[in-house]
Amino acid sequence: MVKIISFDMDGTLVHPEFTDWVWLHGIPRLYAQRKGLSFDEAKARVVEEYHRVGEGAIEWYDIKYWFNLFGLDGTWETLMEQYADKIRPFEDARFCLEGLKERYPLVLTSNAGREFIKIEMDVTRMGQYFDRIFSATSDFKVVKKTAQFYQQICNILETEPNEIVHVGDHYQFDYLVPQSLGIQAFYLDRSGKMSGDSVLADLRGLEKRLF
Repeated sequence: MVKIISFDMDGTLVHPEFTDWVWLHGIPRLYAQRKGLSFDEAKARVVEEYHRVGEGAIEWYDIKYWFNLFGLDGTWETLMEQYADKIRPFEDARFCLEGLKERYPLVLTSNAGREFIKIEMDVTRMGQYFDRIFSATSDFKVVKKTAQFYQQICNILETEPNEIVHVGDHYQFDYLVPQSLGIQAFYLDRSGKMSGDSVLADLRGLEKRLF
């Protein structure tokens, strides 16, 4: 019996372009101003440093860490606000959340830092639909949504894995990992290349799979 429905954020509810603008345009632009470099030179140095730290490190996801490391002027809050117009919800996201909110408690389980979650939920006004919001990197200090991450969420919500449905667009971390724990997972493949009982082409198809 389904008691709670969990959603991923970037790529599932919200287009991922915003994060790219922050990391690959905003921070290099500030670094270029700080060091008197061209944008391309600054971007090359910034990306090189990203790779040096690596996505296996928690610092990779921490925008405050990068502001301090590069000695950037201004604040990360101001930078995010400058690119807030790049935050775009998928058209089917609100439709799906509206339809399910009256029937189930909804939770957001994202790999993004809370700084990104907050502004994306505020701009899209989708934060109102969620009873709880979890960030793997900010709340649990893990860089990927592991089985332990999902188990901790089950413990916090005081529910069994088989009572939770999770939906996301990453085949491993939103589908295979939660499924291995006993969570009923759906893989959101917006490209339409995959099919099957646990594959969704868009979020409008979720309700039909639940009833």
